[in-house]
Amino acid sequence: MRTKRQGLIVYFQHMKNIRQIKKHGHLIHASKKQKYALIYVDQDEIEFKMDKLERLPFVSRVLFSHKPNIRTDYENAKPDKAKQYDYKMGI
Repeated sequence: MRTKRQGLIVYFQHMKNIRQIKKHGHLIHASKKQKYALIYVDQDEIEFKMDKLERLPFVSRVLFSHKPNIRTDYENAKPDKAKQYDYKMGI
C-alpha cells in the first residue's frame, strides 16, 4: 500500500543547512539561487514536521504543497480539432 505523501517547501538562509533539512524528509529539489528546498513527508506527520522545521534557526519559513488537495479530473475538456486531425495524419 502506498503511503500518502505531501510536499513541504522550506526556505533557508545558507546551502550548508541542506543536510539538517534532509533529516526531516525525502529531499526532491534544492534551489541555490532562491534558497528553498522541496521535501516530501508522510501526510499523517506533516504538522509535526512543519513545527519542527520552523523551530530551526536557519529556516525563514515553511509552506506546504496544495497538490494533494487539488482536483485533477476535469469536466468539459474538449479536444482541439486541429490536433485530432494531425494525429490522424501521422504527423
